[in-house]
Amino acid sequence: MKTVLSALFLAFTLVCCKEAQKKQEVAEAQPKKPNIIFIMSDDHAFQAISAYNHPVSQLAPTPNIDRIADQGMRMNRAYVTNSICGPSRAVILTGKHSHINGFRQNGDRFDGDQPTLPKKLKELGYTTAMLGKWHLHGYPQGFDYWNIIKDQGNYYNPDFIKEGDTTRIEGYATDIITEDALQWLSKQRDTTKPFFMMVHHKAPHRNWMPALRHTTKYDSVTFPLPDTYFTDHASSLASKEQLQTVYKDMYEGYDLKMTKKIGSPELAHNPWTTDFNRMTPAQREAWDKAYQPKNDTFHKADLHGRALDEWKGQRYLRDYMATIAAVDEGVGQILDYLEAHNLDENTIVVYTSDQGFYLGEKGFFDKRFMYEESYRTPLLIKYPKAIKAGSHSDALIQNLDFAQTFLDYSEGDSLAIDMQGQSLRPVLEQQIADTDFRDVLYYHYYDFPAFHMVKKHYGISTRRYKLMHFYDDIDTWEFYDLESDPQEAQNKINDPAYTDIIADLHQKLDSIQEAYGVTEKEFEQAPKKQVDQAYRNFDRLRGTPME
Repeated sequence: MKTVLSALFLAFTLVCCKEAQKKQEVAEAQPKKPNIIFIMSDDHAFQAISAYNHPVSQLAPTPNIDRIADQGMRMNRAYVTNSICGPSRAVILTGKHSHINGFRQNGDRFDGDQPTLPKKLKELGYTTAMLGKWHLHGYPQGFDYWNIIKDQGNYYNPDFIKEGDTTRIEGYATDIITEDALQWLSKQRDTTKPFFMMVHHKAPHRNWMPALRHTTKYDSVTFPLPDTYFTDHASSLASKEQLQTVYKDMYEGYDLKMTKKIGSPELAHNPWTTDFNRMTPAQREAWDKAYQPKNDTFHKADLHGRALDEWKGQRYLRDYMATIAAVDEGVGQILDYLEAHNLDENTIVVYTSDQGFYLGEKGFFDKRFMYEESYRTPLLIKYPKAIKAGSHSDALIQNLDFAQTFLDYSEGDSLAIDMQGQSLRPVLEQQIADTDFRDVLYYHYYDFPAFHMVKKHYGISTRRYKLMHFYDDIDTWEFYDLESDPQEAQNKINDPAYTDIIADLHQKLDSIQEAYGVTEKEFEQAPKKQVDQAYRNFDRLRGTPME
């Protein structure tokens, strides 16, 4: 009996030793450098994330995105250098302003041969992946795996490009991108290396098509329209001349999913038919089943004037927030995977957007302006090893800073010598006061003449003030005191009470342009003929609005 017990004890001891050895080997295999997951949506307003406590988001919460804030830091004063899709992505990849990385506006071609964040991380031993929206023309470089949505992408049955081959995948874009990310994490990455994964969603970019499971999600919710939804832009010529007013410039069929008449699923003005035509018969049937009753109700109401304008605002917000729902679910799936596989402690998770977005403020949708709603972007970061759960920061930061931050945490800060941002690590770890991080931000928007006809402009912002110069076919300056006028409704450029402050800001602007290497080339104007033609083209595209 004693012999049997001894044998059992020996066997148990050997099993335990092997398990301990296995655990030790697994622990030793865990990379010391942090993994990095960079999740970026397209046009996701900070107002639409419930961690920021905006009234709109409180009616349409984002519990999974909020998990990143709960477990890490919410950054309240995060901004972009150029509020438009492609240029923002180029800044993030290079850590350099648009005029340095060469991608100033959509339609430019990104020089993929230049040094980028993923290339530098590969030098540091990382395995890298890029999934979802690329929007920089050409193919991604510096990634071990990439699968990108073609061009702007479509919500339903989108085309993806992988290793040069284009494939149409049946399904919903957000879900497809999320599933690809989970597949790479679980089955494709090199588990002997730390990883860097960029998950870039198309959503909630125009034209805000929710997943079929969410098409009626907020139909019973009445969202608050901004106080500035109706405004005459009395002190801003640039704001008067934009073409991105919800109730004037949205396409009734394409954007608002309105139909031509009661009982018919035929869409009203819809200049880009591919988004709906590419749906399968079953998808379109489910879509029409959701939208037909509410469109018929609209026709019966026979709305006009202000009531119609407000209805359009509600339709926009309901679709926009419903489109975000699938993104939030996808974020939750990724976070769940990290926790289930013990990867959460050693992984930096970032959630942000390529820029901010208007939810009816000043009557606008879209972005582009240096006004707060499009200039400011959501930014939530968690890293349990270094970032205090539930913390927040009011430091002035930009998307220019991401690359240097990740290199800092990856022990590669020496590789950031050619970059123009600053590592956020002192802010994230609360080593310095928010006010000591940065005093002034520089912004420059070039995409004119283009969609929505927002003028070229540049400027600087401090914690309280903002100075902007709009140029090309106009030449005007704007100045705002964000403390007394957070809605930026009162341009005080000619107010004598601010003369000294404005003069100081002009000096700061000159200095920062010199520091960032801004030359006269950045102020070139488009030929008048080109501007006039663009206005005619957009008039034709707009078509005849539905009465």
